[in-house]
Amino acid sequence: MRLENKVSVVTGGARGIGREIALLFAKEGSDVAICDVNEEVLASTKKEIESATGRRVVTDKVDVTSSEQVENFIKKTLDNLGKIDILVNNAGITRDNLLIRMSDAEWDSVLAVNLKGAFNCTKAVTRPMMKQRSGKIVNMASIIGIMGNAGQANYAASKGGLIAFTKSVAKELGSRNINVNAIAPGFIKTDMTDKLGEEAKDKLLVLIPLSRMGETSDVAKAALFLAGEDSGYITGQVIQVDGGMVM
Repeated sequence: MRLENKVSVVTGGARGIGREIALLFAKEGSDVAICDVNEEVLASTKKEIESATGRRVVTDKVDVTSSEQVENFIKKTLDNLGKIDILVNNAGITRDNLLIRMSDAEWDSVLAVNLKGAFNCTKAVTRPMMKQRSGKIVNMASIIGIMGNAGQANYAASKGGLIAFTKSVAKELGSRNINVNAIAPGFIKTDMTDKLGEEAKDKLLVLIPLSRMGETSDVAKAALFLAGEDSGYITGQVIQVDGGMVM
């Protein structure tokens, strides 16, 4: 098992990509701590992971925009699981609108969750990782943060900022043997993309050389690689999991 005796923290881990990552990490030997804002789904995911893997699972309802809630969650994880080896900053939202119609609330909420949330969580795990002189941090960016997209100025700014954040933190923490990388998923089958109409999906498929939308497992496997020992000499990088859409 590639993550045997490791402890992983996954934000936004109750469903979608986050759930898939937490489940895969547990199957590979890691105890996991997952947070989300949906307590009901969080409880269901905890039960599923424990049943499928037998690993220890810590959960908490956390708003990642609150540094206090994040710090309490990290303390709870350390108290119950003893250490933190891996952090996956997966929590994210969209509030799409054309720039001319975008409200302050739509802009602020997306930047707060997607970018400040990653800042809060990364800062909270940095001290314990530095003390143990090891760690893996994986930030969930997006190809939208690379290519931009009409109607998603807030989301693109947050994910582009997350990529720049990844590179800066990788430079700060590299000397302590902490790897910091990002994944930029393309169009993955999740609750978000399920809302797209068939015509919109058909237009997207034309742009994807592999001619299909990605699965959450595609992203989880990339996260597993970045969280494991095989990526030991990789830091500050962005891995695109997009079927070749952006080259």
